[in-house]
Amino acid sequence: MSSEVLGIVGGSGLYEIEGLENKEFRQVDTPFGPPSGEYLCGNLGGVPVVFLPRHGPGHSLMPSEINFRANIHGFRQLGVRYLVSVSAVGSLREDIRPGDMVLPDQFIDRTRGRDNTFFGQGAVAHVQFGDPVCPAMSAALYESLQELGVRTHRGGTYVAMEGPIFSTRAESELYRSWGADVIGMTSIPEAKLAREAEICYVTLALSTDYDCWHQSEEEVSVEAVLAVIRNNISWAKKAIVALVKRFPPQQSCRCQRALEGALLTPVDQIPEASRERLDLLAGRFFKS
Repeated sequence: MSSEVLGIVGGSGLYEIEGLENKEFRQVDTPFGPPSGEYLCGNLGGVPVVFLPRHGPGHSLMPSEINFRANIHGFRQLGVRYLVSVSAVGSLREDIRPGDMVLPDQFIDRTRGRDNTFFGQGAVAHVQFGDPVCPAMSAALYESLQELGVRTHRGGTYVAMEGPIFSTRAESELYRSWGADVIGMTSIPEAKLAREAEICYVTLALSTDYDCWHQSEEEVSVEAVLAVIRNNISWAKKAIVALVKRFPPQQSCRCQRALEGALLTPVDQIPEASRERLDLLAGRFFKS
């Protein structure tokens, strides 16, 4: 059995992972508060897997209400260093059709007021985020989707909006003028926190609609989105099973060394409370 642990973040419609063996629910306490719910741990094809629906039991949390820091910290506490984030998105391009899969490799952050760093309170770090998605995980997931014959777009820019209200038509056209490809509400600050936690992160984006820019289509509705999600989720589950066969990825990356050289505050000036809070993520730097 692999000693590596694969984490899965469930988005809209993905509330369970089928085929898990030796299932166990784990409640985790973090220095950043409670996660969205209990983590489901088990084995899939001989690979240890940890799963968490980000919106909580019964999809009770809006994107702005999710404790992203606690969710990511909880994954690290359970040994996760590789994370697949499943996320429903709207398409900003004609050729990304509802039902398509997208593996974005860039993000534009239009969220506001979300806690997007583990640092602060006397500990300052600046982590590189120029390439926010793990190339090794993206390549392995793309190969898995190709194996299944799923229509997939590799690369592209994901606009992260605050929500929960969908975009105005003017906003949608603005994002298209920027060259953005899809729009969603949850991959930021998730991707930023995963990088600070030195976790290899990739978003599996499920295109559900054409947002509101595509005036030949009906405006976005929850019913329409859920109808497409139901069709897409089964493929997302199959993609995860196929990914397990390629796990852990062989391609090298720097994701799990992201904090090297990032801490600016001298260790002896970091308050003890902050050292304790950051111990899991940056404790090795405090000892040197």
